[in-house]
Amino acid sequence: MSKSVIYLENVKRYYVVGDFCVKALDGVSLNINRGEFTSIMGPSGSGKSTMMNLIGCLDTATSGLIKIDGESTKGMNETELAYIRNKKVGFVFQQFNLLGRKTALSNVETPLLYAGISPKRRKEMAMDALEIVGLKDRMKHKPTELSGGQKQRVAIARAIVTDPSIILADEPTGALDTKTGGQIMELFESLNLQGRTVVFVTHDVKLGNMCNRQIHLRDGKIVEEY
Repeated sequence: MSKSVIYLENVKRYYVVGDFCVKALDGVSLNINRGEFTSIMGPSGSGKSTMMNLIGCLDTATSGLIKIDGESTKGMNETELAYIRNKKVGFVFQQFNLLGRKTALSNVETPLLYAGISPKRRKEMAMDALEIVGLKDRMKHKPTELSGGQKQRVAIARAIVTDPSIILADEPTGALDTKTGGQIMELFESLNLQGRTVVFVTHDVKLGNMCNRQIHLRDGKIVEEY
């Protein structure tokens, strides 16, 4: 089995805005191996979100090669990209993106609805994921009945319920206070120690330095990596 789970080779993502060409990513090459805990850092406009969208198959590159868990995304249609998003990548966002009228359990089950899994098995898998993040006792609560930290834990449970190759977190502590954000970072560290590959997109240097590997972007290019 290949160790590489994210591979980018000379990836460019350009946007044409009027008479201007915005080079959101400008020839980025990167390899992240299975089990790494990596932060992608940089100021606003550096290309972090663009890179996240490309890794998560939410967008396609202008040119270059992208492989997710050994599969090239070049030339994939929307159905094939949706399969990668659902099976290979678990997303965690700053604003949680939970369904307000659904319970925590139902929110975590959502990615399983598209996989042909029986209702009984979906419930079992969702309960297991909530237990991993320490929220099994809140599974019947709706988002309005949960704190910010609890909402993010539900979002993380939803991200891991399909056992994806990559957990992709975009500013996941940005809407939380410092103490709660630290607890969420500890949860990500725990998930990584269990063997999960975590990619953490942030502008917060302190949080980024908690990762085992840091990649710094500026003006669409990698300017530092260690």
